[in-house]
This record gives sequence, C-alpha cells and structure tokens, in this order.
Amino acid sequence: MWLTGLPSAGKTTIAHELAGRLRTEGHRVEVLDGDEIREFLSAGLGFSREDRHTNVQRIGFVAELLASNGVKALVPVIAPYTDSREAVRKRHQNEGTAYVEVHIATPVEVCSERDVKGLYAKQAAGEISGLTGVDDPYEEPESPDLRIESQRQTVQESAAALHALLTERGLA
Repeated sequence: MWLTGLPSAGKTTIAHELAGRLRTEGHRVEVLDGDEIREFLSAGLGFSREDRHTNVQRIGFVAELLASNGVKALVPVIAPYTDSREAVRKRHQNEGTAYVEVHIATPVEVCSERDVKGLYAKQAAGEISGLTGVDDPYEEPESPDLRIESQRQTVQESAAALHALLTERGLA
C-alpha cells in the first residue's frame, strides 16, 4: 500500500496506525518510511527528478520483495511523479503482488500549518528550495484506489478507511 501526498500530509502517522491494527490481527507488516529509506537505502541521492525516481524505484523493489514473501508493506512516501508510481505499480503487477495506491490529499495550506519537520518554514525563509508541492512539482494521482482528506478525519478514521479497503480486496 503506497501512501502518496505532500510533506506533512499525515502519510507516516496513518501508516503506523494501520500497521498497529494489522499486527494485532496477526499480519506481518513493515512500514517503509521515506526518511529512513533515504538515510539507509538511498543515501547519496538528491532531490532531482531523476534521483527521486531512483528512490521511488528502490522503495518499490523492497516493497514488492516484502509483499512476495507475505509481508504487508506500507509505504508512506511522497513519490511526486505519476510515472514513478506507475512503474512501481507495473512491477507489482508483473510479479503478481497487490499494489494499492492511496492519496493522502491534504491541502498544502494544512500541511504548511502542520509542518512536522519544519520544511515549509525553511522554504519560506529561503533556506531550502525544491519543496514538493510548493516550488517543486507534485503530480496528484488521477484515480487512486482511495483518497483520504486527512484534515477532515482523525488518524484512526483514516487508518480504518485503509483497513476497510484492504479487507474489501481480501488483503487484510
């Protein structure tokens, strides 16, 4: 399950909430957090379009590897480009593993208020550039499997909606 959305949209928080619920039901689950992946698996990559694509493909490979071995992979990663997300979807299809795309559709204004990592403040102060959704593109999914507006519901309600989708598809 790939959770895509802007920085501070709530992707990781929702993924961890869902992971806890799935684990209590006896599922094997891993959360592939984007920040951790950048630190350990994609160290040295920057934020150019090419580097972002490479990062997404690496994460997609690990997610598919986990899924093919019976582990539910929850991937709260921005993945700003449609073609990168589609390449991951195709990898899963080719390998016969499920791929579910969820758009955490939190408006940039809400994300900048949350500003969990201080990125929006740094961008506004001119300390950084290339912030996804502000001065770097974010291509919203046109038809995700589920769209969640995290500003309109609690983390628990968001995780419950994801769980319902997985259950409906026979994945939970």
